[in-house]
Amino acid sequence: MKRNDWIRKSHLFRTDEYVCPQCGAAYEKPYQVCPNCRSQMGKSRYDSSWVDKAESLSAMMDDDW
Repeated sequence: MKRNDWIRKSHLFRTDEYVCPQCGAAYEKPYQVCPNCRSQMGKSRYDSSWVDKAESLSAMMDDDW
């Protein structure tokens, strides 16, 4: 069976979450096996999409209007 890697999503005001790439279930910590779909998991990889969201939010809140 192929090993998948957890996708780690960081948030500004809450704890990181780990998302299974196979089924999309999210958890507060990475497990060896996804509790939802029983997929074998390996390491985690970082999802930096929150940085893009933070930059767009910063641009919207800019005082230059």
